[in-house]
Amino acid sequence: MFSSITSGAVRGIDSYIMKVEVDVSDGLPGFNMVGFMSGDVKEAGARVKVALKNVGYKVPVAKITVNLSPAVIRKEGIVVDLPIAVGILTATGDIKEEAVKGILFLGEIGLDGDIRPIKGTLPIVTKAKSKGYKTIILPTKNAKEGAVVPGMKIVGISSLQEVIAYLSANEKERDELIPPTKVDIKSLFTEKDIYDDKLDFSDINGQAGAKRAAEIAAAGFHHLLLVGPPGTGKSMIAKRIPTILPPLSEDESMEVTTIYSVAGRMPDNKALITKRPFMSTHHMVTESALVGGGGLPRPGLISLAHRGVLFLDEMPEFSRSLIDMLRQPMEDKVVNITRSKGNYAYPADFQLVGAMNPCPCGYYPDRNKCTCLPHEIKRYLSHISGPILDRIDIVVEVPKVDIADLSAGYKRAGESSKQIRERVMRARKIQEERFAGTGISFNSQMTPKEIDKYCKLGSVEQAFMEHTFCTMELSARAYHKILKLARTIADLDGSERIEKIHLMEAFGYRMSDGQYWNSREESE
Repeated sequence: MFSSITSGAVRGIDSYIMKVEVDVSDGLPGFNMVGFMSGDVKEAGARVKVALKNVGYKVPVAKITVNLSPAVIRKEGIVVDLPIAVGILTATGDIKEEAVKGILFLGEIGLDGDIRPIKGTLPIVTKAKSKGYKTIILPTKNAKEGAVVPGMKIVGISSLQEVIAYLSANEKERDELIPPTKVDIKSLFTEKDIYDDKLDFSDINGQAGAKRAAEIAAAGFHHLLLVGPPGTGKSMIAKRIPTILPPLSEDESMEVTTIYSVAGRMPDNKALITKRPFMSTHHMVTESALVGGGGLPRPGLISLAHRGVLFLDEMPEFSRSLIDMLRQPMEDKVVNITRSKGNYAYPADFQLVGAMNPCPCGYYPDRNKCTCLPHEIKRYLSHISGPILDRIDIVVEVPKVDIADLSAGYKRAGESSKQIRERVMRARKIQEERFAGTGISFNSQMTPKEIDKYCKLGSVEQAFMEHTFCTMELSARAYHKILKLARTIADLDGSERIEKIHLMEAFGYRMSDGQYWNSREESE
């Protein structure tokens, strides 16, 4: 008695189709699982036998062999409970072989027969569609996530008894027994679902310069560093940047949801991640938690912040080696993790927003308050290396808030996030039209080739650019970043040309790092 059941699994962020072959035959009774797997995967056998017993199906006293194919891929950290259970029931004749054809099964089984959610539903369903499968049976809590893939029939089940009843019914009865899960993707992208209404830029008194820098950063998806003494609103500004970013597109939402799915971070009964991610962490975070890794590599915070914001508060408190690990992902928009078992690549196109005090006590260069010695300040600032500074587009000071702004309170409330977002969206529309068909979404993503095409300067602007570049002794990377930043500023102004005033403002955002980091390291 033999059966073959189709399932799927993830490896890194990629997925693959897996065949679960079950053979029940005479011989010395036993339950063997083969197919190049780890010990945690083999535990599925014990769960399935107990679950079948507890729902009224006796596992035959026979030699049962389960093979997970393809054997060349090591199976670890995956769940194969439901396909094994269905395979045993099919091999013993409790389920007809015709009933499982063309269906892919996913799910973990509890000892009482309950079907529990799994990781990686979205990438597995997407892969199944590409391989021609139309019907997926999976846990109810994963059903909405799977249903966002168009053209797929998603059947959400909550118990092993439901699976057996569904497969025992004829085609007409099945949809009445368990209606397929459907999701209206358009309805998921309402303003309430996209933005957090508890956070708003109108909450911040004063700090017009820092708000302007945040607006430019949001419009072009530029990296931002906020520098200032304690209590000036740096963290408040950073936490509100997602409220002025353009909404995720459907494709971007699918990318983000895929990452959260394989990381096991998808909320139950959630179809898609529709808000721009905002990830922040303490400076004691480990390297694998920040960048990704572990024995079985999982996405780190920089991947969970894909298409969103990675906020590092008190940035110099992080170790220099930890911050420098961001250099390659900031440049390549992907993080590569190599293990003896294989290579894993996770998307990491995030917007870095850092906040920091200018010295350990927080009050430099105000020598009336600052108690730090020069070597202490230098050591503190050295945690942020020259190559990292070169990758940060905007460095802006966040000064002490004026008492008049604080006293006025909401009587002098600044612009709301919605007002700022409208300008950002206009600039985003310009970029969308400019980069149509190129795979680029924001000015910050331009390569030198696109910079030459879209950031042409007039004679006056070119002369100013060359003079200032030489005066400030900037690197080639900084030169390109200033042009990209000036292009964003021009877009916010609705200007087709990059004018001198746009370049002046862009260069202004490089002045602060020169003030604090007087001896810059050579960019790498």
